[in-house]
Amino acid sequence: MKSMTGYGRGECAQDGFKLTVELSSVNRKQAEVSVTLPREVESLESQIRDAINRHVARGRVNARVTLEAAEGKLSARKHINEPLAKAYAAEFARLAKQLKLSGEVSLDQVLRAPGVFQTDEDLAGTEDLWPAVEKGLNQSLAALIKMREREGAHLAKDLSARVSVMRASVDKVQKQAPTTAENYRQNLLERIKCAGVEGIAPDDERMLKEVVLFADRSDISEELTRLQSHFQQFADCVKSKEPVGRTLDFLAQEMNREINTIGSKANDAVISREVVTLKAELEKFREQALNVE
Repeated sequence: MKSMTGYGRGECAQDGFKLTVELSSVNRKQAEVSVTLPREVESLESQIRDAINRHVARGRVNARVTLEAAEGKLSARKHINEPLAKAYAAEFARLAKQLKLSGEVSLDQVLRAPGVFQTDEDLAGTEDLWPAVEKGLNQSLAALIKMREREGAHLAKDLSARVSVMRASVDKVQKQAPTTAENYRQNLLERIKCAGVEGIAPDDERMLKEVVLFADRSDISEELTRLQSHFQQFADCVKSKEPVGRTLDFLAQEMNREINTIGSKANDAVISREVVTLKAELEKFREQALNVE
């Protein structure tokens, strides 16, 4: 079980450049990746996204890559891309002639054209930088996953404690449930006696029919069985190495449905008290489950 929150950082130095990759993740219902890149490695965005998506199934991940010259390196020397400058000048001149514009093409206009004025960083090929990006990315992913797993272990412990409390309440409800029909019969007889009605025996057919109807309406055995099944599915999630966040969301919804049904069916003070406990613990369970990948 992993948390959706975490942070990881990786670095790699290559050919006078220092590349840093930082990853941070927060809660989201779906997987979402945001990538911020320097111009020199913009074309690597899809590869970076694919690498992150292979390791993260849920949550919003913010990836930031920075590229800078390492200390003591003359990596920021300026260069002129002469072939590109000549091509721009020729196109500017052709366009001016076509549009019948006066004036010569200036050096300033050519130098301002994209890609003409470059640094060593600009001249570094994207393919040459990918090994460094990949190395830094793998380091940051390893750190991110380690933090998410460490946080996930704490979440699993807390969620298991919530389920243990709910299991104990369900056990009490199961012990109490068989006595509800008899308690109802005794209370019904007491009310009849208090009302001054005579001639109603404990084994009166009308009395027995009323008790049977009550027992049928208040039967919660099916809901208790499903709750126990949900608890077991949670135990399986704790052992699983796969993302289980969406499964926990579903289990919380199903447990809530069963608990509400038990509360509406059971006409018993002891069961009603345990239903309150179940609802309180389930709400805490649901809040924590929102943090699980």
